[in-house]
Formats: sequence, structure tokens, C-alpha cells
Amino acid sequence: MPNDVVVSVRDLSVSYLARRGRVRAVNRASFDLHAGETLALIGESGCGKSTLNLALIRQLPKNATIDSGSILYTRRDKSVVDVLKLNKAELRRFLWSEFAMVFQGALNSLNPVIRVSDMVYDTAAAHGLNKAAAEKRALHLFEKVRLDPYRVFRAYPHELSGGMRQRVLLAMSLLLQPQVVIMDEPTTAVDILTQRSILDVLQTLREELNFSVIFISHDLAVAAEIADTIATMYAGDIVEVGPVNEVFYRPRHAYTLALLNAAPRLSAGAEELYSIPGSPPDLIHPPPGCKFHPRCTFATEVCRTVLPPLVAAEAGHQVACHHTDDVVTAYRKVSRA
Repeated sequence: MPNDVVVSVRDLSVSYLARRGRVRAVNRASFDLHAGETLALIGESGCGKSTLNLALIRQLPKNATIDSGSILYTRRDKSVVDVLKLNKAELRRFLWSEFAMVFQGALNSLNPVIRVSDMVYDTAAAHGLNKAAAEKRALHLFEKVRLDPYRVFRAYPHELSGGMRQRVLLAMSLLLQPQVVIMDEPTTAVDILTQRSILDVLQTLREELNFSVIFISHDLAVAAEIADTIATMYAGDIVEVGPVNEVFYRPRHAYTLALLNAAPRLSAGAEELYSIPGSPPDLIHPPPGCKFHPRCTFATEVCRTVLPPLVAAEAGHQVACHHTDDVVTAYRKVSRA
């Protein structure tokens, strides 16, 4: 994997203003995304995955604020951009050409009253690309994602299936050759065969075009297949980051272990299925210490009082847990069972 860092996020915090108070949805998140890498963010719903990525492209809702941190992006010419300091005009040029995002609901992301071709032209016009060049590239990309390019180009979104719309979004996200593509659970609303097709297409395009991917998913099997690096989020915190094989075969955080144990296995009987007790905490009044301790089987007094920092457990693997050795031992017992 290349060592060039494309996106460097440090101490990023995001909160929402609610009636009951301020919700800290992302808390001091830090990570690096390398050229050509796929980073998968995993965790339960509401843990901050989508908020983190909306902050990266500065498309948060009006009641959200970025409270602290930095987002540094390195262009292909090696110049560095501070994303949080871009004005509106600069941000408009930056999105799609450098950063693009594929949302979960394809039908909601595509304008239902205009043809796909008009959406392509509008995107191109906003970035100074002429219609002929935009059409040529769009047709090429539609073919790459295994669509009938001329039929899709002239179609309205409702004339396409869910899987076709999702692939249209993927192709359009690559129209201006961005260096980073964020994918927010793009396979959740499609059947297993369509999911397989989308993942195959994504892998092929990534290898051919050498872009980096941030992939949001609650499906551990999908994350394990597509990712180079896994980051586990819980209650707004990144609690574990590491190479995919390290995280899935040597988890070091109790929450990552709980997620792995909760995932059904083909060889498991009904009695071997697990669930994570309790529910995620109230982020207006989070518990002291480690936020996972009320649900954790390894919790001790130190977990209830001291928030563990994200530190290096070994080369390339970081974790924020007081009981990493206990987690590793427990996983070995489960994996042998």
C-alpha cells in the first residue's frame, strides 16, 4: 500500500444543537487515508460514521457545527488544502473534483424530474468541463460499471432499478476524477446479487483509477472484503484502527470484539449467536470514562473513571481500551469454539 497520505484528520469534533442540549456526535477523531487505500468505518447506527464523513465534505446540516480539529487534503500535485478554511466558491470547486460522495439512498440523491444526462451536464458545467467531454466520460464510466451507457444516459431515475441507480451514482462520483470517494452504505438497500456486482465494480475501478475510498458500513462481511484498513467507531469516538486482518483476526477493543461476536457465522448454531447488551449512550450526557463500559463484559473501575486514549498497540494498529490483552484472549477462545 502506498505511504502517501491523501487525507489527514486530527482531533475532529462535531456536535448537533438539540432541544435537550448539545450532542457531541464525533469526538476528537483522528485518522489518515492513504493513496489507493480503502478505509472502512464500522459500528452501530448512531455512532457517528455518517456525521464524520459529512464533516469531511462540509455538508453538515444547519444545526451541526465543527467544534475543533483539522482536515488536511493533499492534491495530486502535492499541494496541501485545509478543507475547513475553503470559502463557498472554493468548496464548490473542491467537491466532485477532489472529494465525491455516494449516498445510501440513490433515488433520493438523483433528481427525479430530470434525465441522468442533465445531471451529468450540470455537474460538468459547475466545474468548467464542456458537455462533449462530460458526455464522453460519463458514457465510458457507465460502461465500466456494467450499465447500458446510452440507455442510462437518457433515462430518468425512476426508470432504473435500485442497483442501476446506485451504479449511476458511483459512475457520476468519478466524473471529475476525484482522488477520494466516500461511500455511505451504498449496498444496504440492494439485494445480495446486486451488492456483489457493486462491490466487484468498485474494486475494479479503484485498481484502474487509483482513487481512495472511505466506506461506511454496518455489514462486517462487506467491510472485511473491501477494506484495507478498518476503523471502529462507538458513541462518536474512533476506538480502534488497524489493517483489516489485524482488526478482524486480532481485535483489541471490547466493542470490536462484541461486533464480531454478534455477526452470524455460517458454521454457527442458534445457541452460538451473541448480542451486545444494552444500547449506545446518551451523547448529551455520556458516561464517564470509556463510553462502552456500561455494556462491556471486561469493564473494571478504571474503565468507569478514565477515558482510554487511542494509542499504538503494535505497528499500524491503534486502540483505545484498558483491557486489550483480555480482549485478545477472549477472541482466541471464541475463534477456537
